[in-house]
Amino acid sequence: MAKYQKYAEYKDSGVEWLGEIPDHWQVSKVKYLAPFQVGWTPPTKDDANFIGENLWVNISDLKGKTITSTSKQISDKAAQEASMDITPKGSLMYSFKLSVGAVSFAGCDMYTNEAIASFLDTSKLPLSFLYYVLPKFIIENASTNIYGAKILNQELIKNASLLELPFKEAQIIANFLDHETTKIDSLIEKQQQLIQLLKEKRQAVISHAVTKGLNPDVPMKDSGVEWLGEVPEHWVRYAIKNLCYVNDGNHGEEYPTEADFVENGEGVPFIRAGDFEDFRVVSKNLRYISHEKNNSMRKGRLQENDILFVNRGATIGKLCIIDNAYAGSNLNSQIAYLRADKTLVDYRYLTYFLSSLYTQTNIVSSIYGGALPQYPIQNIINLDVWSGGLEEQSMIADYLDEQVQIIVYLIGKCELAIKLLQERRTALISAAVTGKIDVRNWQNPNNNNEAKTELGA
Repeated sequence: MAKYQKYAEYKDSGVEWLGEIPDHWQVSKVKYLAPFQVGWTPPTKDDANFIGENLWVNISDLKGKTITSTSKQISDKAAQEASMDITPKGSLMYSFKLSVGAVSFAGCDMYTNEAIASFLDTSKLPLSFLYYVLPKFIIENASTNIYGAKILNQELIKNASLLELPFKEAQIIANFLDHETTKIDSLIEKQQQLIQLLKEKRQAVISHAVTKGLNPDVPMKDSGVEWLGEVPEHWVRYAIKNLCYVNDGNHGEEYPTEADFVENGEGVPFIRAGDFEDFRVVSKNLRYISHEKNNSMRKGRLQENDILFVNRGATIGKLCIIDNAYAGSNLNSQIAYLRADKTLVDYRYLTYFLSSLYTQTNIVSSIYGGALPQYPIQNIINLDVWSGGLEEQSMIADYLDEQVQIIVYLIGKCELAIKLLQERRTALISAAVTGKIDVRNWQNPNNNNEAKTELGA
């Protein structure tokens, strides 16, 4: 924030977390500066309440800066019986339950549920300013439950600290933040797009190598599979069951309860589908079960180079290779493991083949189940694998190890850039709305450019 000047004079706010504020600003409360209303939820047992054309906002709808559509609508009768006040177009909606602090503007007249506070344009501060202020200030007055989660209600919101400053000055701060955060958000979006392109590149590189080989001049033959096309002439088609031992994770009576989990270092890693990425275990959120519980669990004891295959849940087909650090680990019931016969197949090549577009397409076409999608062991063992001999498999695996590592590195750089941009965005908003920087003389450079264009400059 070094490029921005500070206010000439500051004073102690008297609020510990806020510190000093500009001398002409005052500490007040939400109830004195920003009136709000809350909505209601019609009886959910009556389906007729949710057949209508009145937009009705849930917390899950508060995603974009402005919303003009909702996942649910309510009837005229439901709105009248609940005596819900409509949230007028332009109001600022603030979530104070579950996703605490989510904010969006109402792009048209709409109703909300009881977990959303709608701030109205009768506020003594611009709603465009409150859009940046409320997520930072109100949460400071929240209470905390036994799980450490923040809890808010209407009284806590009303009594949350808020800074009173000249309306025009607050509007300039909002305009400044609109401009600067738009630039940051644009940079973040470009990084996210680059990540997606890199992931597509990784998929393409893997899929080509494990279905066409590395030699572009090798004779090819028709695989007999429409979406696979030609493969090298000397390659052979195998079934997984002829290359691997396959078993599923622990479930049933053996599955650990919350009491079986212990602190890191006092137990055995218990791997879940969310614990790995890019074919490797990510230990950040890993949980551990006691040695006693681990000894009672017959299935799922892992060995080095085992391949994990998610076969239940939202990420079916996700893969991981167990390295030496996680040998002896256990796994949950949503994951199967494959133990490759090293005399027949390179475990790395097998992992890459299973992650190829060809195999993943096969997997998606055979998933069944509603709330919990499934891909049973029987399906896994009958998946086919095309390959040459072990030497060629190892060459392809070596090549892909190198290529994937490069792409993963580049994705990591993009993710770091996003993290830094998000941190800068948060810091800039905080500095502006708490008066740590003075932007009263800021002018929108876009307006200057428009003026120059009008003058023929």
